[in-house]
Amino acid sequence: MTQTIASLTADSLISNGIDSLYCVPGIQNDHFFNALFDRLDQIAVVHTRHEQGAVYMALGAALATGRPQAFSIVPGPGFLNGCAALCTAYALNAPLFGVIGQIPSGAIGKGLGLLHEIEDQFEILSSLCKHSDRILDGAQAEQQLAGAWRAISSGRPRPAGVEIPVDKWLVETSYQNINLPIAGKPTEINHNHGAQIKIAAQMISEAKHPLVAVGSGAQAHADSVCKLANKIGAGVVAFRTGHGIMDSRNPLSIPMPVGHRLWSECDLIIGLGTRLIAQKNDWGTDDNIKILHIDIDPLVLNKVTSPALGINADLKDALPRLLDSLPPQPEREKWRSTISHTKSEFTAEIESTLKPQLDWLHAIRQALPDDGIFVDELTQIGYVSRFAFPTYQPRTFLSTGYQGTLGYGIATALGAAHARPDVPVVSITGDGGAMFTIAELTTAVHHNIPLNVVVMNDNAFGNVRGIQRDKYEARYIASDLSSPDFVKLAQSMGVSADRATTPAELELKLAKAIANPGPNLIEVPVGEFPSPWKYILMPKLR
Repeated sequence: MTQTIASLTADSLISNGIDSLYCVPGIQNDHFFNALFDRLDQIAVVHTRHEQGAVYMALGAALATGRPQAFSIVPGPGFLNGCAALCTAYALNAPLFGVIGQIPSGAIGKGLGLLHEIEDQFEILSSLCKHSDRILDGAQAEQQLAGAWRAISSGRPRPAGVEIPVDKWLVETSYQNINLPIAGKPTEINHNHGAQIKIAAQMISEAKHPLVAVGSGAQAHADSVCKLANKIGAGVVAFRTGHGIMDSRNPLSIPMPVGHRLWSECDLIIGLGTRLIAQKNDWGTDDNIKILHIDIDPLVLNKVTSPALGINADLKDALPRLLDSLPPQPEREKWRSTISHTKSEFTAEIESTLKPQLDWLHAIRQALPDDGIFVDELTQIGYVSRFAFPTYQPRTFLSTGYQGTLGYGIATALGAAHARPDVPVVSITGDGGAMFTIAELTTAVHHNIPLNVVVMNDNAFGNVRGIQRDKYEARYIASDLSSPDFVKLAQSMGVSADRATTPAELELKLAKAIANPGPNLIEVPVGEFPSPWKYILMPKLR
């Protein structure tokens, strides 16, 4: 069989552990898909109804598994359709490999008005990826693909994209499959941090009121994080991407509002796999708090304010060494008691102030097993879930991170459900966000993906409307919606669907849906909710 850039690209994906390609085909990539046809016993081609759905599915699969995932879309409008998902993947440190089509190489930049032509596509791709490349030559193609895989597999995981013009797919090349695997190979990014680890251990031992902040970079290191927190008596603060690293039932696991309430007393914050932006920028720092920051990306260590000690290291190397270096710790029972009391106080408070949202979240938590995956959204109970939904295991709470990408939920959850069919996946969404990717329910049906969707329907962009109610004297504008009957809509797509009007009913029907090999949808008619914003936009304390 003739070896071409098309066959090389397909074999590169397979050799680097890609078993599913999320995609929308099109004329600029036809040669590539023809090469994939010969490899369908090695890679599943999961085609979606929209390019954003394809990239979101790859994102959800990556977040749920922690492993690289791949997508393929055509250039121009197809590529732009996927960009919201791609920038979300960049924000979430998701290891995505994108195969992007392009117009004929000789026409790039000439403004000829060819099908799917846009100016500066490669520059846009580069701004949304950690690594990008354009493949034009058969002799260099193998090394270019290897470079993309190395970028994904080393340092901070973020997307990589390769752009391949339509006239280059059938260019002949030469390669051996045995040489293609790159992803997962160990890379040396650390120097000898022995002296820094000793200083870090000393800083921790001298602290009276330590806290640990975790982000997505700590998801693969939950055991070490928990050992550290339990050994030193530090509360572990998680928001959005850090949930599940420490079981919410652990007294030292605390949501962001509790961390904020403890911030004035904290004398050492230990950042692990997080940018620490909320703590350093929003809550504030002063001379009475020290910052110990360990991260694989050296560029995050000095953002906003420099730490007392910044260690550029992989947590898988740094945390075991730090644990081994810690001497017996001073007694911190009083601090542990303060953490526990503050957490209990906060829990009791929101059970009163946010009871409507909590009742729905409690119903979902009761129906979802401990290892089930919960995918939040930019909806009214979604915001509350970020500090009030109990999470018990790593990679079981998926969020948009700082991008706040409305409408990402259904398609992202679909990717998670496809990649993890062994556990239930529940997507919560509002009627506003649901309509962004509702068409992907037909993808779920076509590929028999067991996704469970809960649509909270208030016929509004509920968060926008709530802000207009509370801050602008109910001067409502552009926040009302005419939403469909989601039960009938889902059923028309072949999805099992039902409606729940109370939390108890939702718990019962969601448990039934989870037991169904699905896809399933439950519509929940709701009204106005109390504002959660004082627990999200919290004032500077230092």
